[in-house]
Amino acid sequence: MKIIVAVAFILILASLGSALVFLMRDKGKSNRTVTALAFRVGFSITLFVLLMVAYKLGWIQPTGIR
Repeated sequence: MKIIVAVAFILILASLGSALVFLMRDKGKSNRTVTALAFRVGFSITLFVLLMVAYKLGWIQPTGIR
């Protein structure tokens, strides 16, 4: 589960970085920035849903603050 979460974070950061690159290169003349940001939102929502499902199925347990 840790690997899946780490990969999801890497995908989110890569999508955010590519959106920045597209924004700088295209100067707002194409939709590539919007598409990259839409993928980032999609990856974030997918990660959130995956964490909720994993918690409900007992794959992950809360540890709390110690």
